[in-house]
Amino acid sequence: MDDSNPPLMATYKHLLDCHPRRVDAGDRTDDHEDCALPVIDLASLHHSEEDSAAAEQCRAAIVRAASEWGFFQVTSHGVPQALLDKLHEVQVGVFRRPFERKVREPLLDFSPESYRWGTPTATCLEQLSWSEAYHIPITSASEAAGDKTSLVIEEVSSAMSQLAQKLARILIRDRTVNDGDEDKVTSTCTRNTCFLRLNRYPPCVAASGAFGLCPHTDSDFLTILYQDSVGGLQLLKSGRWLAARPNPGALIVNVGDLLQAWSNDLYRSVEHRVMASAARERFSVAFFLCPSYDTLIYPRCSSTGGDPPRYASFTFGEYRNQIREDVRLTGRKLGLQRFRLQLPGSSAGGPKFLF
Repeated sequence: MDDSNPPLMATYKHLLDCHPRRVDAGDRTDDHEDCALPVIDLASLHHSEEDSAAAEQCRAAIVRAASEWGFFQVTSHGVPQALLDKLHEVQVGVFRRPFERKVREPLLDFSPESYRWGTPTATCLEQLSWSEAYHIPITSASEAAGDKTSLVIEEVSSAMSQLAQKLARILIRDRTVNDGDEDKVTSTCTRNTCFLRLNRYPPCVAASGAFGLCPHTDSDFLTILYQDSVGGLQLLKSGRWLAARPNPGALIVNVGDLLQAWSNDLYRSVEHRVMASAARERFSVAFFLCPSYDTLIYPRCSSTGGDPPRYASFTFGEYRNQIREDVRLTGRKLGLQRFRLQLPGSSAGGPKFLF
């Protein structure tokens, strides 16, 4: 028996046993339609002085993808494949440590709480994430210097941070009328506020199946994701779950809740999930572009007018506290609906947006 796996089966057996059917309700992962996520080559952004027209087309494609999909892929992104390969090697080694060591011994100088597995608050199978992860603040990665693992994590964090900042500035600039607004917003996302998460999704042989990561939206400005070749990531579009199949050489970018609220629903923070495989483990790494807790999020309305705010203003700290309270009371995240305004002429349930 593999002593590196967390005791997911034993701990959540009561949830698995009381579930009469597969968690995906017959909508099996293998049967999902592949979604043709937009693929954007960022090469022109590195040489914008030489070809400003190409760079402008690239920026427009990023804005369009964030508006229409909320998810897109980028190539020529500036994160070397050799570095990502090193990260995968390190990541496998980190998760191969015995489970008892992962729980009791901090990884490098990271906080003991950085290691997480399962979903302690789950009261039903739909709330359970069949996974384990290291949640690493970027400052922790830089402080744990000298070790191969920490050095690779630091390099990846730095490269993904630069990419996330560049993309966020493009999206924010398109929504503002004052030069420099993009820097004011992204300057609140520093090494002290952003984090990296190393994910592993063990195989789940239970007949009911399980979510590797239960359906959710991201509570940040922007997320950069690198996934291995196993697959399992799905996103919700027009009421259907679509599979985001792995694309070698590409990173996945998705809009978070804060950017949707900030853009007044121009950009879409899309619900997504990971389906656990019955036969194969899956690895991924995600970088989350987060601001300081006191950063105020308020809707930027269209400069042409006629577009009233759809959200009340809130700080990132207030948003995180509300999420924690909702999870404690209901077992799930309610997210942006907590801060959505009731617009004149809308129904009691608030305005509806089809995506």
